[in-house]
Amino acid sequence: MPADISPDHVLTVLNGIVDPMTGKGLSDASMVKALIARPERVGFMLEVPQERVTAYGPVRLAAEKALKAAFPGVAKVQVVLTAEMIAPDAPKGPSARLSERAVEDGKPKAPVATARPNHVKHVIVVGSGKGGVGKSSVSLALAIGLSQLGLRVGLLDADIYGPSVPVMLGLNQPPQFGADKLMVPPQAHGLKVNSVGFLVDPGQAMIWRGPMASQALTQLLTQTRWGTAEEPLDVLVVDLPPGTGDVQLTLTQKTLIDGAVVVSTPQEMALADARRAVTLFGKTGVRVLGVIENMAFLALPDGSEMEVFGRGGAKAMAQALEVPFLGEAPLDPALRAGCDAGQPLTALQPDGDMAQRFRAMAQTVRDALTA
Repeated sequence: MPADISPDHVLTVLNGIVDPMTGKGLSDASMVKALIARPERVGFMLEVPQERVTAYGPVRLAAEKALKAAFPGVAKVQVVLTAEMIAPDAPKGPSARLSERAVEDGKPKAPVATARPNHVKHVIVVGSGKGGVGKSSVSLALAIGLSQLGLRVGLLDADIYGPSVPVMLGLNQPPQFGADKLMVPPQAHGLKVNSVGFLVDPGQAMIWRGPMASQALTQLLTQTRWGTAEEPLDVLVVDLPPGTGDVQLTLTQKTLIDGAVVVSTPQEMALADARRAVTLFGKTGVRVLGVIENMAFLALPDGSEMEVFGRGGAKAMAQALEVPFLGEAPLDPALRAGCDAGQPLTALQPDGDMAQRFRAMAQTVRDALTA
């Protein structure tokens, strides 16, 4: 990194922009979040209370102008303005910050989603309720399977705290911005892709409160040019973070979701969390399109199958909850190696066993969306 593009230098420049709430420079006022300082890109996230968004619009523009002037050789300068939502009749202060909600008869009521992103026909989410079950690799393989069926497909990596899609697809260039100020997502293996991983350095810890993470997701979802009027996106696949928290609730409350796919490994420890994911989707009115059992077995050289985590647990759960079972996927070292290398197995070997499994699951999902 050139000596004149360092985090300290960037923070010094930003300290020349006054925070209107404290009168301090932005850095001294702790307003600079998720800082990026690279030769090809400089930027940060400016997080403010919801009621101050309008007032901070000029601050965002001033910060971008100052960074462009200080670092003329940088290809991209970006300041993202994010907002925390505060209940209108709640006490003010950090402890009062809440996710956006409507109030009816004195009781909080979740907002009702009314629209999808522009030029997107269907949105499906992939969740697990638990980390470590291969949800992101399943999301990618399912998206590739849908693309292999002839659909226009996008993949949004909404795993705010652990984005992995850029690595799995070998993408290291962030989206560019079009004349309409929308992000133009990079493409790989027939997919249009966006991820919070493009906005931060790979080794940086995402120390974001729930509202900030939710706002970042909303921007990625709604400010990306997924399709056009002439060529709309057929399906947007959203890879959710583990759990059932703010990010999941924000998505279901603000976006029309056409269906959810739940991923689990066979053992009871994972199934317990998968059941919670199914329950979340049920309570938010999202149809569960099916359950996928990942890591169902390991194929051995002699042709036998080792059931490392047991087998059939996710299928039994789906039957008990009366939701469709989409199929099982084995543990496959080649799948892991391909994801690590940015060369997804199902795309490189479309006639292989793994690709055929996920294409069959994708076919079931497509049929359910069009039924």
